[in-house]
Amino acid sequence: MSLTMVIPAYNEEKSLEGFLPKLLNYAAEQQFSVIIVNDGSRDQTQRVLERFSGQAQLTVIHHKVNNGYGGALKSGIRAASTAYTITIDADGQHQLEDVEKLYSKIKETQADMIVGKRPGSSSNLYRRLGKFLIRSLARVLLPMPISDLNSGMKIFKTEIAQKYLELCPNSMAFSDTITLIYINEKFLVSEEQITISPRISGKSTINLATAIDTVVEILNLVTLFNPMRIFLPISLLFIVAGILWNIPIFLKGNGLSVGTLLLMISGILFFCLGLIAEQLSLIRKGRYR
Repeated sequence: MSLTMVIPAYNEEKSLEGFLPKLLNYAAEQQFSVIIVNDGSRDQTQRVLERFSGQAQLTVIHHKVNNGYGGALKSGIRAASTAYTITIDADGQHQLEDVEKLYSKIKETQADMIVGKRPGSSSNLYRRLGKFLIRSLARVLLPMPISDLNSGMKIFKTEIAQKYLELCPNSMAFSDTITLIYINEKFLVSEEQITISPRISGKSTINLATAIDTVVEILNLVTLFNPMRIFLPISLLFIVAGILWNIPIFLKGNGLSVGTLLLMISGILFFCLGLIAEQLSLIRKGRYR
């Protein structure tokens, strides 16, 4: 086996009833491994999984408590032993045909990660706005060749992902963070179009808190890998604001104002903080080289 499908499952009893037999038949035909992480489900998800536990290609990991979407994926990826890993959702939205498509593509292109790009026609204006804001922030802070940053279907080289797992959060922001890590560390990342079906059952847990958490994780990641992208613009903003503030005062012959000095000193302090953060970043990144 050279590919492992990692699937987080939280209260997906109804979805797995219909999706799991088809998934296991497909995995047996393709000789793929399947790891399903039952992330502390409160319904009958564990009982459904136990019915299929005898399947040779299936590994089930049970969390006693809910660790979050990212926590479930991290457990599954750590347990993977194949060259490639692909993450898919347990709600039946992802097509198994796309698994083979992405697997063939990553072997053909020798990419380190391929993100499954979903159709852009979401009916939920709130979610479209949230995704737009997250992508916009990511593009400002990092080079961004990927448009569907938080797609749940990704295929990647297992060894690389396992090395950076401790930097990834346990929350829904995992999808964005692991992609940004690959991009920031100069691994080859590309996109491939996939198709999405309606959920078999249940509803999405993505909300405003998820978006805020994702923004915070992006800022944390950039602060770790390239802190001057945050501190340098803030520093320049304060210094330029101080100069502009003082121009009319200086033209009147009144020298430098207290407000100007405060802004410029703040700008210098932010620049110095950026230099310190840059040195700490180099020390931490040295652990992953």
